[in-house]
Amino acid sequence: MTFKTSATITQFGGKLLKLSHDSTTTHTPMDVNVFIPSSGDKIPVLVYLSGLTCTPNNATEKSFFQYFASKYGFALVFPDTSPRGANIAGEDDSYDFGSGAGFYVDATQDPWNRNYNMYSYVHKELLTELAKEFKQLDFTNIGITGHSMGGMGALTGFLSQPGKYKSVSAFAPISNPSVVPWGEKNFGNYLGANKDDWYKYDPTHLIKKYTHENQPSILIHQGLSDDFYEGQLKPENFVAASKEVGYKGGVDLNLVEGYDHSYFFISSFVEEHAKHHAKYLGLTK
Repeated sequence: MTFKTSATITQFGGKLLKLSHDSTTTHTPMDVNVFIPSSGDKIPVLVYLSGLTCTPNNATEKSFFQYFASKYGFALVFPDTSPRGANIAGEDDSYDFGSGAGFYVDATQDPWNRNYNMYSYVHKELLTELAKEFKQLDFTNIGITGHSMGGMGALTGFLSQPGKYKSVSAFAPISNPSVVPWGEKNFGNYLGANKDDWYKYDPTHLIKKYTHENQPSILIHQGLSDDFYEGQLKPENFVAASKEVGYKGGVDLNLVEGYDHSYFFISSFVEEHAKHHAKYLGLTK
């Protein structure tokens, strides 16, 4: 596979690369942004999964994650949130399903199951191909984070692939998607009516089955002025499930007054998340 580079931008001493490639998993062209700090080989990697409607550009332009990636010495990978241009009827009809809303699942239902395979795309194809292309990056020393839908994707990716990711955090994640409207809409359309299939991508259910020895602290920030907090996100359900099973690292849920669901919120706490991942990736004590 060959990545095409549409832009190389110098930032905080490193390089932000805007890339695209043809995916064999989604059967569409896919965009991805990668930030590489200036120094070293075997550079640890942090994957950032974005939320509904986003492209790889939202976080790279608004989160300020690159500043702290450069400071601590880890690379960043910003995948897209869905296939684009699959030409499926209805995929562009709403902001919270279809284009920009792949929900980081592998769809099983027609007509979505040919293209909407974002779980396998992110965790398998994309990271494998980037490792081949960028030899200086160490994809065996990797963490994952994300926002909203992407926070759900980060928690799901960590919990469903024990040992793959050394660290995990989330900003305002959809923590229990099986019981909220966003999850019901997307899981119902992508996965069908069987809720056992939904639970494979629901962090609150996955943590109950997580037994791997790698149990780092899970850092979550949630704004209390977030309009989606009570109806869509349910982080307390995730915390309760973690306590029920005795997850060793614990869930560090920070409920912060005054903050909403936007990148103003994310950028306010991105330093804490960068420090969190730097610790588990072996960059700080």
